[in-house]
Amino acid sequence: MKLTLPPGPFRAYLFDCDGTIADSMPLHYIAWSKALGEYGCTFDEQLFYSWGGKPAVEIIADLNKMQDLNMPPEALAEHKEDLYFALLPQLQAIPEVVDIIQAEHGRIPFAVVSGGRRNSVTNSLTTLGLLDKFETIVGAEDYKNSKPAPDAYLLAAARLGVAPGDCLVFEDTDMGIQAATAAGMASVKIASPLERGVAANLGNN
Repeated sequence: MKLTLPPGPFRAYLFDCDGTIADSMPLHYIAWSKALGEYGCTFDEQLFYSWGGKPAVEIIADLNKMQDLNMPPEALAEHKEDLYFALLPQLQAIPEVVDIIQAEHGRIPFAVVSGGRRNSVTNSLTTLGLLDKFETIVGAEDYKNSKPAPDAYLLAAARLGVAPGDCLVFEDTDMGIQAATAAGMASVKIASPLERGVAANLGNN
């Protein structure tokens, strides 16, 4: 399936990683389920996808409040990432996004803008053989206000030396699209595995 891009021209492409470049969300959900299960915490799959782009420590803090738990955010976030890294040999890319990266690389600069930590993004991109395609990576350590705030995307544009209005964002979550819009950037929505599953089921009916 080919993506339909809004009319340009754009001077930079900014990509979320998980669920946008890397088809990693199902693997992250497996890792979350294992890590949280050790504390008797449940994480509904619909909620997991709706929180896409939220840093791990914020997810844990919110689940603590919702389920009256006292899980250690930093330590559990590290443990969850270790469980995800163990699943990386299964990781695949989102084909229609990789097609754009391969076709446009070298014409304009690219950045990755993630709610995940930089080491998680780097490991995913290395697994997919795409790390060298990006001029900069903005991870959760690099900004204070997470998506849907515009901070991460504005930082990426500043690093690339491109005005926000000249950037096109590729995102798979509503929070990510809201962040791009708040930054004054055009965006392209990538269907989530749940949305792709619904589409597949509809096509079979």
